[in-house]
Amino acid sequence: MSVAYVDTSVLTAIAFDEPDAVAYARRLDEFTRLISSNLLEAELRVAFARENLLFRESAVAGIDWILPDRPLAPEFAAVLETGYLRGADLWHVAAALYVSPESGSLAFATLDARQSAVADTLGFPLPWAVNSP
Repeated sequence: MSVAYVDTSVLTAIAFDEPDAVAYARRLDEFTRLISSNLLEAELRVAFARENLLFRESAVAGIDWILPDRPLAPEFAAVLETGYLRGADLWHVAAALYVSPESGSLAFATLDARQSAVADTLGFPLPWAVNSP
């Protein structure tokens, strides 16, 4: 079974048909399971609202939600020891660590260069290369 943690940046690119959206969608289809923090839904709904678009439930179909049952303080510390991330990006990487403390067993799908670099340093396999801005 191959599992990927999906950051909002990827689903936003797919939903808004940004360049390489089809390639990202195809790559995600190769995983047997997609997971994310439910923060993804809030961020995606905001993106739809910003663009004056009606949110489509299909945008999050097939995502299994990660709902931590404790504070993520140890994961936050581990991520921040690796590199600085903004709040939401930190939350996503910490949630992935919560699910997979041995990060090599879980891919981390993001289009954010800084988040990608931190996830890579933590040992998460990346489904595609992310270029620095």
